[in-house]
Amino acid sequence: MPNVKLMALAVTLTLGALGGWIAHWAHLPLGYLLGSLVVTGVIAAGDVRPFGCQITLPARLRFSFVPVIGVAIGGAFTPAVAGQALGWGPSLLALCLYVPLAHAAGFALYRRGGLSATNAFFGAVPGGLIESVQLGEEAGADVRLLTVLQFLRLIGTIIAVPMLFWGLTGHAVGSASGVQMVGAAAHLGPREVAILVAAGLMGVAIGRLLRLPGWIITGPILMSALIHGLGWVEGVPPGWLIAATQIVLGTGLGARFVGVDRAMLRRAAVLALINGVVALLLAMGFALSLHALVGEPVAAVFLAFAPGGLAEMSLIALSLQVSVIYVTAHHVLRIVLAVGLAKLGSRWIG
Repeated sequence: MPNVKLMALAVTLTLGALGGWIAHWAHLPLGYLLGSLVVTGVIAAGDVRPFGCQITLPARLRFSFVPVIGVAIGGAFTPAVAGQALGWGPSLLALCLYVPLAHAAGFALYRRGGLSATNAFFGAVPGGLIESVQLGEEAGADVRLLTVLQFLRLIGTIIAVPMLFWGLTGHAVGSASGVQMVGAAAHLGPREVAILVAAGLMGVAIGRLLRLPGWIITGPILMSALIHGLGWVEGVPPGWLIAATQIVLGTGLGARFVGVDRAMLRRAAVLALINGVVALLLAMGFALSLHALVGEPVAAVFLAFAPGGLAEMSLIALSLQVSVIYVTAHHVLRIVLAVGLAKLGSRWIG
């Protein structure tokens, strides 16, 4: 049995890497992530079993790569960024309006789509996938439906946002863009590698101990920001490791479609698509209204409000070279607000 599981994992990662490489070669936005996601997701949803192996990727393996993104994000921290943070107040406050608005719009849409109040409420939570599904299960919602709705929201945003930037700018987003991250050109010797690894491991431990939202990425972000701010190291994880991380993240998301009921998937896909468009339009409206107030480009504010995954939206911000610390800070607050409102609403729904 262990050999069968290892074979299935090897096949899954090979397919994900192949999909990522093809998308990167075709200069698609965020190619390694999207290519691996689409290839493994289609195979998983279609219940296709290459070489007799079902698509699989353990959550533990996926999570083990997430700190790499956190360490890379922390490398963008500079004293100049710290000074700019003083002007972020208006957009951080605006999130307190955006989150309930996006949640209410999604709830109304899902109710009109025929979902029960409980399924509609927890399926529309604009953040905190695991927490919203768990709260929904406790309230008696359909866990499978919630999982599909939340994953499609996440994946739809991850696909739509880089495609949108690609269409608007005409340039690829992600590793295919040719843009290097802050600190990518710095030398990485054994000492620097050891410091970065220690920052990632200590960040995970501290983030989990303090129960930070999205601790597996926010902890490493804070530790990496600290060591870079103190000048202990200048470099960040190399490009090949960032590419491998994108492949693992994308493959892990695609693997979650194994065993999903196709009729449910089709129904949820339509509803999640419309909800995603509404949420992104809201995000763009806030970005156009706020960018001058906070001194950030429209792209950065839009990314900060787009209801995608923290790691994935931060990757896009890294590749676009737009205020990645700004984007990350807003996504952490979005998750906190979304989960907090979901907890309050769970009493009302009950």
